[in-house]
Amino acid sequence: MNRLEFYMFHLMPYPFIPPGEEFESIWITLPNTMYDPKQGHRLYREYMDQLVLAERLGYDGVLVNEHHQTAYAVQPAPNLWAAYLAARTSQIRIGVIGNALPLHRNPLRVAEEIAMLDVMSGGRIISGHVRAMGAEYVSAGVDPTTSKDRFWEANDLIVKAWTEPGPFQWHGEHYDIEYVNTWPRPLQQPHPPIWLPGSTSVDTIDKAAERRYPFMLTPTSNWLSKTAFARYYQVAEEQYGYTPSPRQLGRLVHTHVAETDEQAHREARAHIMWFFRNGLKIPGFQMMPAGYNSKESLRRTLEGKAKAGAKGFTELSYEELVEGGYVIVGSPETVIEKYEEMIDEYKIGMVMSAGGHLGSMPHWMVQKNMYLMAEEVMPHFREADGKPTWAKTEPAAPQTYSEHAATVGKPKLMPRVRWEGDEYLDTATAHIPEVYRALPSLRDAP
Repeated sequence: MNRLEFYMFHLMPYPFIPPGEEFESIWITLPNTMYDPKQGHRLYREYMDQLVLAERLGYDGVLVNEHHQTAYAVQPAPNLWAAYLAARTSQIRIGVIGNALPLHRNPLRVAEEIAMLDVMSGGRIISGHVRAMGAEYVSAGVDPTTSKDRFWEANDLIVKAWTEPGPFQWHGEHYDIEYVNTWPRPLQQPHPPIWLPGSTSVDTIDKAAERRYPFMLTPTSNWLSKTAFARYYQVAEEQYGYTPSPRQLGRLVHTHVAETDEQAHREARAHIMWFFRNGLKIPGFQMMPAGYNSKESLRRTLEGKAKAGAKGFTELSYEELVEGGYVIVGSPETVIEKYEEMIDEYKIGMVMSAGGHLGSMPHWMVQKNMYLMAEEVMPHFREADGKPTWAKTEPAAPQTYSEHAATVGKPKLMPRVRWEGDEYLDTATAHIPEVYRALPSLRDAP
């Protein structure tokens, strides 16, 4: 088994905005007059090409996510991106990391769309479930005090809709639905993998461990990462009686690789600083509106950051970002060393944003980064054949018509239509004259 899985995570930012000091926030209030749709069209084309390239280079998966009213990540509809990727690729796993469940009036829309994507893609979808950032409750006009309860109820409703025969009723605290009867059903059984992206919140980590959901940690320091992953292992083993697989833990840490350490820093520095100083410019009252976190959760978060001596993202220097492990930058040898340390210290099996886009990085540099990652870094963590996970596993659905005929066969029920009285016509063979005229009412038909 490969020691690490590599995923390309894309935020799809719009970088053509003023420096962070010139606006209050990149979320909610940044005027949309700054967005030029023609520039946006070019960016979307480049971003799609980068994601599609990941399959040819041998990444294990590509990941897109959901954000609203921000230049930080112009992806208000991640399922649309997943559909586009399903059409442009054939085997690579596609993660929607994730749908912001509490922002949806009816979670069954998410259940339907993910199931549809799973069937369309041949069983390649990963369904990430997220609460959404606090700023998005402000922009969406959703009560942040109900965030966690709505999230977990929506998650449970979606899982039940995928796994239990319908129709059935759902009468919960936040959702009251008379008929739950999701069409289509997902191809992957019992349902597509559910990932739980999150920060160092103890509540989120504990819930992920309880349900054995893979936990994807968003960008933070080495110290906080180690603490979060250790917490997952501890809770899983002490409270739920199992030892997690490294494949249940992944770290989102942007990695830029170049020919030498010096060259890598020269290429990445400005674009990393754009991401942390412009892309993450958001005041606290938007980031965590009142009621978004419980008092206890907020207390633990603040105490943890104080213990770690953590600064706000926009206050960190480039050197602090590198030394603290918020990003990994260097030659292939340096990147391999850093990844080995993560495997040994955190016992993780997945790395996200491995050699992909960040901030204002130009298209050519992203591609160079990806090629070097695929050719110089990935092979070190793979078996001798160098294959990604999807190349080692059987597809969830037949890939050719002959394979489908041999393994799946004909549908259990063929389409029939009632013609007249007690006469029924099999539509699949109704065009054949002898079948067509076998019905008494059609014997003299032309």
